[in-house]
Amino acid sequence: MVDGSVVPGVPPLDPEVRAAVAAAGPEVRQVLTPEGLAAWQQRDAAARPRPTLDRLRDGGRFEVAELRVPRGGEEGEVTLVSARPAGARGPLPVLYYLHGGGMVMGNAWSVLPRVLQSWVLPLGLAVVSVEYRLAPGTRFPGAVEDCYAGLDWLAGHAGELGLDIGRLVIGGKSAGGGLAAALALLARDRGGPAALGQLLLSPMLDDRGETFSSHQLAGHDTWDRTSNATAWQAVLGERYGAADLSPYAAPARATDLSRLPAAYLDVGSAEIFRDEVVGYADAIWRAGGAAELHVWSGACHGFDSLAPQAAVSRDAEEARTRWLRRVLRVSAP
Repeated sequence: MVDGSVVPGVPPLDPEVRAAVAAAGPEVRQVLTPEGLAAWQQRDAAARPRPTLDRLRDGGRFEVAELRVPRGGEEGEVTLVSARPAGARGPLPVLYYLHGGGMVMGNAWSVLPRVLQSWVLPLGLAVVSVEYRLAPGTRFPGAVEDCYAGLDWLAGHAGELGLDIGRLVIGGKSAGGGLAAALALLARDRGGPAALGQLLLSPMLDDRGETFSSHQLAGHDTWDRTSNATAWQAVLGERYGAADLSPYAAPARATDLSRLPAAYLDVGSAEIFRDEVVGYADAIWRAGGAAELHVWSGACHGFDSLAPQAAVSRDAEEARTRWLRRVLRVSAP
């Protein structure tokens, strides 16, 4: 189905998404394997170079800064990229955002242009994007600990940064969504900074690959079952497949989803993550928590990036924005 064809027994793609997938060519059909991971990372870095701070400032529309903060109990620093509308008066609500890329690719800068246009400008909020360490160079718990260290530092310096830490949402897409879910669990259990919400967009939650959709969409989704297993192996190393794996590594392993921030979860009907996302929302409800779930019909993994003008992508964008506005208590313009 990644080439746009209709496959019996597999949820069909939305026509606009199907056309965009077909137009994207063979690259969207590439499968990540352990042997090809290093080459894939090199291609991704070349295809998604970090935009400069001047480019992110967009002619003065945004104030953008890089912050380097201590890495908790480890040596080194974590880089945070902070952005807000130019001239915005604080304290501002804040979206603490974690980029996607299977925890093996991506960076904190490249995701910002879309976040700035989608949410920072229309909602008048600040965004802080995290440059967490990637696998396999750094395995679990490196990435989530980087995210926690940045969040903890941010909470302690919110006043001087003009941020309203009482109006905080943590979020991310794909791997970033999984890390956001893990961060919510970690902050709860450590008594760390409390968020109002967690924005989980097609989150990567489960290392086991045992759901029905993981098998149903194998060889058909734009993020394949093999690619997903390769990424998890890179993150977990010898712990891959362990029966007692920490929920801070794979949030779907959590047995206690109580006392978490309100969650927004969305996923496509035609992606491998579908059932683990639906299951996570259900587990939050069963624990007495708040979760808003959207399953976008005909959407594959990354549908809104592949086909941003498709009606289903616009609907997804509007739903996410409405949720952020409501949770962060941002007044309509």
